[in-house]
Amino acid sequence: MNATLSASRPRPGASSSLQAWVESIERRARSRLGGGRVADYIPALATQPADRLGIALCTRDGDLYTAGDAEEPFSIQSLSKVLLLSLALRSHGDALWQRVGLNPSGMPFNSLMQLESERGKPRNPFINAGAIVVTDHLVSAYATPVKHLQDIARHLSGNPAVRIDREVLASEWQHRARNAAAAYLMKAFGNLNNEVDAVLETYFAGCALRMSCRDLAIAFNYLAADGVTQAGGQPFIPPAMAQRINALMFTSGMYDAAGDFAYRVGLPAKSGVGGGIVAIVPGELSICVWSPALDTSGNSVAGQYALELIAEGLSHLRRGTPGAAVRTS
Repeated sequence: MNATLSASRPRPGASSSLQAWVESIERRARSRLGGGRVADYIPALATQPADRLGIALCTRDGDLYTAGDAEEPFSIQSLSKVLLLSLALRSHGDALWQRVGLNPSGMPFNSLMQLESERGKPRNPFINAGAIVVTDHLVSAYATPVKHLQDIARHLSGNPAVRIDREVLASEWQHRARNAAAAYLMKAFGNLNNEVDAVLETYFAGCALRMSCRDLAIAFNYLAADGVTQAGGQPFIPPAMAQRINALMFTSGMYDAAGDFAYRVGLPAKSGVGGGIVAIVPGELSICVWSPALDTSGNSVAGQYALELIAEGLSHLRRGTPGAAVRTS
C-alpha cells in the first residue's frame, strides 16, 4: 500500500469494469425508488425530490467511482455526527466516554424516555442527545465551532464549495423543540457545560452542511485508511480511533435499525434523514449513497438496497474473482 495519498481530489476510477459495476448497481437500486417518504419534520427537507439516487466509492488509494446523482449536494444531517465525534475525540480523547455511552439505544434517535431514565447520559454519540453532548465538547474547544466544522468538511472533501445551507439551518432552529428538550434535560443532570442555544446552533450547522456523495466518500475515507485523509494525505485521527469509530457505526449508526442493517449488509455505516448513508470497508474503501425517501427508521430505502448490492458484489470479488480491483493493496 502506498504510504502517501494524492494531495489533490481523487482521480476518476482506474478500472472500467468497476465503474461499470457501480453504474449497474445504481440502475438496479432505482427499482426501490417510490418506496418510503422524504423527511418532512424539518420543512426545508420536505422539498427534496424523491427520485434522486447517487453512489460514490473512493478507494484507499484514491480511485473514485460514481454513478447517478453523485455530484448533487444535499443536507448531510446525521452523517455529521461521525465528523463531530472524530473532532471531539481528537480534542478530548477517551474522557468523552464519561458523558456519552457506547451501546446501541434500541430506541428512536430522538427519544427522551431513555435519556430521563439514565440521568442525562446518552446511550451513544449517534443518537441526537449523544451528538449534542459531543457538540458541547466542540463548543468548549473552539472559539468559532461553526466555522471550524465547515472548514474541516471542506478540507476532508477537498472541495472549497462545501457550505452550510442557511435555509436548512433556519428550519432546524425554528423546529428545535425536541432537541432543545433533550439538551435542557441533560443540562439539568449536569451533562452540558455550555449554553443550550450555542450548542444547538453548532449541532444544527453540522446537520445543515451541503455535500454530495462524491464529497462524502472522499471526506470519510480516513475511516477506511487508518485515519489518513485523502485530501492532503495527512493523519486526521489515529488508526485505533478510526477502528473504534467504525465499530460504533456498525453497532449504532443506523438508528434503531442498526442490527437489521448489520445482518443484511455487514458494514459500518451512518445514515442521515437527508437520505445519505456513508459506509466503510475498513482498509479498502469508503462509500456514500444518497436517495431522500426514508423508511420508518429514518434510513434511505434505495440507499440501503444499493449498499446490499455493493456488499454482495464485494463478497463475490473476495471469493475468487482474479485481480479483484476493489482491493488496492
